Amino acid sequence: MSYLLRRPDELAWRTLEHVELVALALAIAIAIALPLGIACARYPRIGGLVLGALNVVYTIPSLALLALLVPLLGIGTPTALVALVVYAQMILVRNVVVGLRGVAPSLVDAARGLGMSRRQTLWRVEFPQALPVMLAGVRLATITLIALATLAAWVNAGGLGRIVLYGLQHDDPDRALAGAIVAALLAIGADRLLAWLERRSAAPQGDLPSP
Repeated sequence: MSYLLRRPDELAWRTLEHVELVALALAIAIAIALPLGIACARYPRIGGLVLGALNVVYTIPSLALLALLVPLLGIGTPTALVALVVYAQMILVRNVVVGLRGVAPSLVDAARGLGMSRRQTLWRVEFPQALPVMLAGVRLATITLIALATLAAWVNAGGLGRIVLYGLQHDDPDRALAGAIVAALLAIGADRLLAWLERRSAAPQGDLPSP
């Protein structure tokens, strides 16, 4: 634990790298998963194929996926970023689909009866009702990415994994433990924050906005 006191500057720098990598990967993953999840919820046949493919990708070990990407993208942040975005898709897309399919059909019918278009019904009725489930997916994906981002050190992408990896390679357990502890604290903090947002987003079932 003495490393935490001896090198707070490096820990702060690597923590910032870690947060930036996870935040960027999560933002890209959400931007992809949201329209993809909506399409999968709307068209079950396509949804089955997409979710099946994502499930296969999700079963690939993280280090194996990084090794597969290195010949294509080389060593560095882009490789780690692509791997993180790919891993997040299964969690995010599935929760978008589950959230949208879980909206009561009576609410959708009532919205259409009020004269809302399909797009208005999606964004003003279905999306708010599905938001808690979607945020649960974001919460799980965030924790998963914080953990997986420690492996980014293997492709020279920075983050807390650099501290852990250096400690393991140079027989410095104190250094490795310090990096692991900070990564764990990041995951716990993100989990608490997103759990609070998830609870706040819970909307009473049956409420409809005015058209």
